[in-house]
Amino acid sequence: MSESPAAANLVWVCLSILFLCRLAGCDQVGNSRHSQLMQDADNKSAQGDFERAVNLYEAALDDSPRGAEIHYKLALIYDDKLNDPMSALHHFKRYVALSPNGPHAKDVKDSIKRDEIAALTALSGDSAITRGEAARLRNENLTLHKQLEERAASRTAFEKSEGKDARKTGSKKAGQTYVVQSGDTLFSISRKFYKSPKRWKAILEANKKNIRDPKDLTVGQTLVIP
Repeated sequence: MSESPAAANLVWVCLSILFLCRLAGCDQVGNSRHSQLMQDADNKSAQGDFERAVNLYEAALDDSPRGAEIHYKLALIYDDKLNDPMSALHHFKRYVALSPNGPHAKDVKDSIKRDEIAALTALSGDSAITRGEAARLRNENLTLHKQLEERAASRTAFEKSEGKDARKTGSKKAGQTYVVQSGDTLFSISRKFYKSPKRWKAILEANKKNIRDPKDLTVGQTLVIP
């Protein structure tokens, strides 16, 4: 005896509802796992366990738009904490691919230029980089240095002018200070205070008498933030 069309339709509807419920449950489990991975990764990064943080962030990666923010966090760890410009470059470029107009796009594009130069320096003997590419990167490096020097000169003139005004009024303005933590670099400190790594040279200039090696800051050292 064959089933009636109404009965067949009812069975199909029930199966469809069951499938959708299971699919929603899977999505909830997936979202819960992703949230836990991100929370654990953020905690490890805050504790200074950057290698473990990298593993957790990578476990949370996917090709959805939310992956762009993970790539950005990975790039910052490789760039500021692990001194690995090549890995940072990869994740910065993945961020741009997933979120070309995202909130960090401008900072990412500037960081890509800087890390391309750093990668060129690290691989200067590698034949994979053509002479034309090397020349292009060197020209960009010169342009960036020129921009930094012009901004530093402009800031120095402004600070001198402010200093004269302050002396005239007899007032003194205390500058900001920062105590160096484990894993800090001039790039990461610049990003912390100015939301951009570009001001590292100004921080170096303000503390050049106390910084022996710009690449190896002393933990516990107090820096003046201009």
